[in-house]
Amino acid sequence: MIDPDRVLVPTLGRPQEDEALAYALETFPEADVTLLAVVTPLDAPLSEGGVLERSDERTEAARDRAARLRASVDDAAIDRVRIETVEGRPGTVVPQYASEEDVDHVVMSGHDASSMGFVRRFLGRSVATTVIDRTPRPVTVLE
Repeated sequence: MIDPDRVLVPTLGRPQEDEALAYALETFPEADVTLLAVVTPLDAPLSEGGVLERSDERTEAARDRAARLRASVDDAAIDRVRIETVEGRPGTVVPQYASEEDVDHVVMSGHDASSMGFVRRFLGRSVATTVIDRTPRPVTVLE
């Protein structure tokens, strides 16, 4: 596999997203990394962290979450990491963003601590599975 130039790390308010970012930076040391702060729409079963809040508050929280992740990166790599924010269902907006922005690789946390995460896994359909199925690029899921 050729090393990617552009790596996408979606942030959905899940545990281990810091590990996904660290993995992306270590595994692809020359790639530019985009933290994609995904804001789940109010009509979704659950928003970030299982709590429905006003859209502007959730957008701010998603950006803050991504900014904290970016701030955790060491100084040598911080210039390689940028933040983008999108609203939508993760299984739709992550593949769409990856295609439209010509991302070479997606790295994400597969762990979903919400109660709906358990139901999705039990029924055999997680956000990670949906992203894998819909993204035309390689996807690495960290459990």
